[in-house]
Amino acid sequence: MSNSGAPMPSSFDDDVDFYSESRWQKFTRKLYQEPLVPLGCGLTVLALIGATRAMRSNDHVRTNIMFRRRIYAQAFTIVAIVAGSTYWKGDREKRKEFEEVEKERKRIEKREKWLNELELRDKEDREVLWRRLRRGRGLLRPKRVRTDSPPSQRNMPSLAL
Repeated sequence: MSNSGAPMPSSFDDDVDFYSESRWQKFTRKLYQEPLVPLGCGLTVLALIGATRAMRSNDHVRTNIMFRRRIYAQAFTIVAIVAGSTYWKGDREKRKEFEEVEKERKRIEKREKWLNELELRDKEDREVLWRRLRRGRGLLRPKRVRTDSPPSQRNMPSLAL
């Protein structure tokens, strides 16, 4: 994989919407790629509706004809699915590669943002500590010894909390 964050080359490079498509866009793209599958599904449904009507009118010959048509429509749909699957296999692989690269890029971006946030927090903490030390309200500050104390302690500052 490439660390540059650029997407893998694909046959979809012309289509900018490919990279961030909605569910409806995905549905229409799939419909465009394999238009025979919905056609086969529609034919199957029509054959079932015709068989149901023929059964209600007690027309056994018409019922058998419609059930045969249903079988033919389902066979057509399966052939369309297999043919489309074979034809679009390469693009699906490229899509998976792109999604993996995009996922890795987002993971790295999230990590970089987190590190930047930690660095900013650390910098702010250091600035607050520095301000406290400069104001004299900080952790340790030297305490002046009075001049009336013994000479051994005069020039030696003691640490007070």
